[in-house]
Amino acid sequence: MAAASAARVEHLVTSGTFSLDGGTWDVDNNVWLVGDDEEVLVVDAAHDADAIAAAVGDRRLVAIVCTHAHDDHIDAAPALAARTGAPVFLHLEDRLLWKHVHPDRAPDGYLSDMRRVTVAGVELTVLHTPGHTPGGICLHAPDLGTVFTGDTLFAGGPGATGRSFSDFPTIVRSIRDRLLTLPPDTVVRTGHGDSTTIGAEAPDLDTWITRGY
Repeated sequence: MAAASAARVEHLVTSGTFSLDGGTWDVDNNVWLVGDDEEVLVVDAAHDADAIAAAVGDRRLVAIVCTHAHDDHIDAAPALAARTGAPVFLHLEDRLLWKHVHPDRAPDGYLSDMRRVTVAGVELTVLHTPGHTPGGICLHAPDLGTVFTGDTLFAGGPGATGRSFSDFPTIVRSIRDRLLTLPPDTVVRTGHGDSTTIGAEAPDLDTWITRGY
């Protein structure tokens, strides 16, 4: 019998637009895949279902997990689900944002804080981190030394809070209480741009508050 392959993180960048509050912007999104040679989980099905399906290949897609329901993070989720049969999961508090984008297709299930999702023998824990959106989440995978933060935490600061459904003091609390408590060497895999680490971002908390990101 062949030895089981080790779980790993794979990365794909897709391009499209983000629209909210009457504006539209071009964006590049990070799509993360966690799994092995047999099965995989997708974090944020952004823009291009065909490209994501190609990255999944012939592996079983266990689930599509949405870190939040801004359109650039969920626009390809229904098409990818239809193609693969995988369920789409979202935090309940982002259901209204989801309905703005996909009024005729509900998520297959709702996530709650500390729920665990398992793929390829790796456990990912849901951390509810509101602020960028009410139902924003991060996924902590301690066995892989990483956390997937969506648009909650980036290299250099918190996610944006200048649009509808967002709140700056809330996102700072989420980062302080749920993310900066993780081990400093935890790799932060973000929704856009470069990765960072918890240790690299922790010293800047007071600066963020002063600047009012």
